[in-house]
Amino acid sequence: MSSLTNEEIKDLLYNMLKARRFEEKLQEMSRKGQLYGTCHLGIGQEASGVGAALAALHDGDLAILTHRGHNQTIGMGADLSVLMGEMLGKEQGCAGGRGGSMHFFDLEHGNYGETGVVGGTYPIACGMAFTQVYKKTGKAVLCCSGDGSVNTGNFHESLNIASVMKLPVVFFIENNLYAMSTPVENTMSVISLSDRAQAYGIPGMTIDGNDALEVYEIVTKALEYAKSGEGPFLIEALTYRQCGHSKNDDQCYRSQQEVDNWRQEDPIYRLSEYMKENHLATEAELYELERKAFDDVLVALNKAQDMDEAKVQNVDRFVYAE
Repeated sequence: MSSLTNEEIKDLLYNMLKARRFEEKLQEMSRKGQLYGTCHLGIGQEASGVGAALAALHDGDLAILTHRGHNQTIGMGADLSVLMGEMLGKEQGCAGGRGGSMHFFDLEHGNYGETGVVGGTYPIACGMAFTQVYKKTGKAVLCCSGDGSVNTGNFHESLNIASVMKLPVVFFIENNLYAMSTPVENTMSVISLSDRAQAYGIPGMTIDGNDALEVYEIVTKALEYAKSGEGPFLIEALTYRQCGHSKNDDQCYRSQQEVDNWRQEDPIYRLSEYMKENHLATEAELYELERKAFDDVLVALNKAQDMDEAKVQNVDRFVYAE
C-alpha cells in the first residue's frame, strides 16, 4: 500500500504524463530540425525519473541529474515553458538558452541541474551532501546516474568517500540496460548493480524502475535513512528507454521485439491500470489528466516561442576563466 494519498498518486501520474508529452514534443521538433544541439530522451523511464524526483521534492531534499534528466526536472516542479524556452535557445530559458537539453536546472525546487559528463554527478553529489552536514540543514541529496557510469573512477571514489564520511546521499542508478549502445552484460560481471554497494559497506537495493509507486516509496525511505546519519544508500532502478540514446541513434543494436516487449511494461500504462483497479480514478478522469498534460505542453511551447532569442552579447556572461 502506498503512503501517497489518492490525489498525490494522481499528481504523480499527471507529472509522468507531462514528462512523456514534453519529450514526445521534443522528439517531433528534433525530427523537423527545430531544436539546437543534441537531445537525450527518457521516454519509458518516467516512473524512475518522476517517482524519484517527487520523493526528493516532497521532503525538500536536493538533486543532481544526468544528461537524461528531463523527467526528474519536470517531476521536481519546473516550469514547462522555461524548459521549452531553454530547448529553443531563448533568453528566458533556465540557462538563458545556453545549455539546452543536457543542462536543465531549477534551484527553486532543489534541482541543482544536469551534467553531460558520464559519472559527473557522483563527486558533485558528495560535495552537496557534505555541505548539508556542514551547514546542518538536515537535507539529503538524490544523486541520479545511469548504468554506464558505474564503471567510472568517479563512481568508486565518490561512493568510497561518501561511505567513509557517512554523507547523506542516495545514489540512484537508472539501469536501462544499455550504455549508449553497449549492453550492460558486456561490460559488467555482476548481475545486479546494487551488489556493488557491498564493497563500500553501504546498503544497496534493486527495484522495479517501471513501478512509480515502488520507486517513490523506496527512494523516500532511502533519503530518510541517509538523513538519519547512517550514510549513503545505493538504489538500482531497472527500467528501459523506448527511444534511442540520442536523436541520432538508429537503435540497430537491439531488436524491435525487445522494444515491443518492454513497452508492455510501460510505466504510465501500469500506473493507470493500478489506479483503475484500485478505484482511484475512472477512465474519464485518466483521460482528463492525459488531455491536461498534452495541453500544458502546447501552452508551454507557445509561451517559449514568444520569448526573446538568446542575446549574442551575453554569450560570455557566465564564463569565469579563459
